[in-house]
Amino acid sequence: MRLRSVLLSLFAVPLLAACVNDGASYEIDGTREHVLSLIREQPYFWDDKLELALVVARMPACMRRHSLGSGTARTRVEVYQVPSGAFIVKVGKRLYATETQTCEGFAKLDAEPVEGIGLRVGTFRVRNGELVFVREEGGNGAAAEE
Repeated sequence: MRLRSVLLSLFAVPLLAACVNDGASYEIDGTREHVLSLIREQPYFWDDKLELALVVARMPACMRRHSLGSGTARTRVEVYQVPSGAFIVKVGKRLYATETQTCEGFAKLDAEPVEGIGLRVGTFRVRNGELVFVREEGGNGAAAEE
């Protein structure tokens, strides 16, 4: 009986290993206290769907987790900053607005704001199997890993 449960446990390990549960952060002021973090969770290994969440933090003042809905491992997540200091997060074709003063402001946008979505500061992407934030360098479109 014990051998059977050990074998079943060993069989389950590769199945659990296929699940995604990771995250990466954009350090806004170059510190870990002021960040936007993307969290990806795959509830079922047989489903390609990932649940995406954005954690907005300016410690010790505030921290909130906001749902970005679902996506896949290939869903592109871009971060833009508008002149007011707020951020627009583009998840595929969906747009969300958030801020880090209270961390409570969060809204799904129906369309791009009239004044535009701001300056792209970077993109969350998978590199070598790991989720990372790639910071946008200047205005020339070149990116470097943070």
